[in-house]
Amino acid sequence: MTTRLDIYRCKVCGNVVEVLHGGKGALTCCNEPMKKFEANTVDAAREKHVPIVDTTGEGVIVKVGSTPHPMEEKHYIEWIEVDKEKNMCREFLTPGDVPEALFPLSTGGMTVRAYCNVHGLWEAKQAG
Repeated sequence: MTTRLDIYRCKVCGNVVEVLHGGKGALTCCNEPMKKFEANTVDAAREKHVPIVDTTGEGVIVKVGSTPHPMEEKHYIEWIEVDKEKNMCREFLTPGDVPEALFPLSTGGMTVRAYCNVHGLWEAKQAG
């Protein structure tokens, strides 16, 4: 069974999918069950992975880690996502980018997630 906004990864080819509409079936790729990511469960440095939200005059800026996450070819943040009420915003990043993104939203009542290509999914909630 899948739930809206679940993230899955194929162990064979590396495809990553996000569920837009949950259902009773299981997700498969390359004839194998896909692995569901549970946020903040990988044994890795939390200070480099948990998203942090700051407010600016232009909206909210999400930085990945209290110590900036590395942005190298083999280890980087692939995307940062903000889910606030009915608004979903995502910024894709590449190696060499700064591990942060600006979103034109007001602060409060949001879930922010970041996806590390090595250590998986990381999440923080901000009360509204």
